Amino acid sequence: MSETLNIRAAEFVKSAVRPQHYPPEELPEVAFAGRSNVGKSSLINCLVQRKKLVRVSQTPGLTQTLNFFLINGSFHLVDLPGYGYAKVPVSVQSQWGTMVESYLTTRRTLRGMVHIMDVRHPPTPDDLQLWHWIRDRGIPVVPVLTKADKISTNKRASHRVQAAASLSIDPAEIVMFSSTTRMGREELLARLQEWLAGP
Repeated sequence: MSETLNIRAAEFVKSAVRPQHYPPEELPEVAFAGRSNVGKSSLINCLVQRKKLVRVSQTPGLTQTLNFFLINGSFHLVDLPGYGYAKVPVSVQSQWGTMVESYLTTRRTLRGMVHIMDVRHPPTPDDLQLWHWIRDRGIPVVPVLTKADKISTNKRASHRVQAAASLSIDPAEIVMFSSTTRMGREELLARLQEWLAGP
């Protein structure tokens, strides 16, 4: 396995909703997607070791843009808006799908996606829809189960197996993560390093 990615610098670049407003396609990118309130912002902040790089909102569905962050001056981390929040109007949910689908299918610098789900619950229909959509298009993806510190070690193992069965993958492919204890941080960084070091 590649050496672990060492994140030394992280800065917000811009928010965008249309391709013409994205940064130029010059640096590799890794996208982060997950259901609203799944702990995506906390995971990213933990990953880059910045407490407030990504704003942690108490209001699910608040982020409606693609947010680009420059990491180590060498690649972009792209925070996709959270999905699946019932109180978000259908029209907004539709815009989310169109915007994200356009980004994921046309962005030539995209190296892979981190798909974030809550370890305490089975993957939702929205989770499964996005998962299969991504896999069908051959986009590299790492499944991450967040909030692993919220349940016991035994439950953690069984929930991992159940999630793997729902996703039709080996449980070893899943990264168990906690932004509180930093569990899974090094493993996830190593996965990203493999993408970024690729051709």
